[in-house]
Amino acid sequence: MAGNTFGRLLRLTTFGESHGAGIGGVLDGCPAGLPLSEALIQAELDRRKPGSGPAGTTRRESDTVHLLSGVFEGVTTGTSIGFFIANENQRSRDYGPIARAFRPGHADFGYQCKFGIRDYRGGGRSSGRETAARVAGGAIARALLARHGIGIHAATVELGGIPAPDIQMEGARSRAFFAACDSVIPAWEERVRAVRGAGDTLGGIVRIEAHGLPAGLGEPVFDKLDAALAGALMSVGAVKGVEIGEGFAAARLTGSQNNDPMTPGGMASNHAGGIVGGISNGQPIVARCAVKPIPSIALEQHTVDVDNQPVTIRIGGRHDICAIPRIVPVLEAMTALVLADALLLQRRMEARP
Repeated sequence: MAGNTFGRLLRLTTFGESHGAGIGGVLDGCPAGLPLSEALIQAELDRRKPGSGPAGTTRRESDTVHLLSGVFEGVTTGTSIGFFIANENQRSRDYGPIARAFRPGHADFGYQCKFGIRDYRGGGRSSGRETAARVAGGAIARALLARHGIGIHAATVELGGIPAPDIQMEGARSRAFFAACDSVIPAWEERVRAVRGAGDTLGGIVRIEAHGLPAGLGEPVFDKLDAALAGALMSVGAVKGVEIGEGFAAARLTGSQNNDPMTPGGMASNHAGGIVGGISNGQPIVARCAVKPIPSIALEQHTVDVDNQPVTIRIGGRHDICAIPRIVPVLEAMTALVLADALLLQRRMEARP
């Protein structure tokens, strides 16, 4: 199976399945001398772990990370950083009744067509549990970016079709749902309760911002910074759309409205979302991700089995009502990995005679 490694200079390779022994990864390319501890990584994993948030699954995992290599006396050594997160609360028997059926909205059918075999226990490698390794790798990338004054913030701006009336990114980390403002939380909680009671699920929209990024990051043509960022965010299973800056709204503007005037002090606006021509312009990077509803619903669904016979299924097990809020630190992690990789590429280029 290809596609398990991400990045160019800063390269994250992940492994593991939802109901296997655990999830882990190896991060190559991290410079030596970066202060790093399990506690730093754990703080990010705790934001993503199962059982967190009002829309979360009842599966309980501590998601305790163990650093295996690449760190000595509290700092990175410049060698491969290995880490592992054990699965502690699998309940594979929940998937027995649907082992031969393809779950609508899941990767079951695609995996079967591609490999001729699949792990039906929670989707195996296609499970959202795979993202724990992304968060661990992203925590290291965030630490690297922080040394250069670059910070990443994300917030939920819409849940279940209800938009947040205000955007306050700074406080989102401590709010329920990682909400963009306090006032919308009661409406979201009521929406989650109603949908949970109906046996259904919800989607939403997450906004990501990166501040402190210098101008000049990103490669022209095929390796544009916005292309790399969109690809990284779209690689998260629940994400079905990515916008940079004005995104689709730019199609409804005139050029005079969409262009960002330039002044000696910098850009006068940020419709471009901090990236022009595939290269950062010093403005904050702004992206939004459309997150689909969780496909594991408690309602009866029509599908086919491995013999292409029609069947009806009702998915048991323990599942989130919405990928939000747990997906928020995952999207931050993928953003951090892209930006840290771009920063290292730029520093290497500038070091050449």
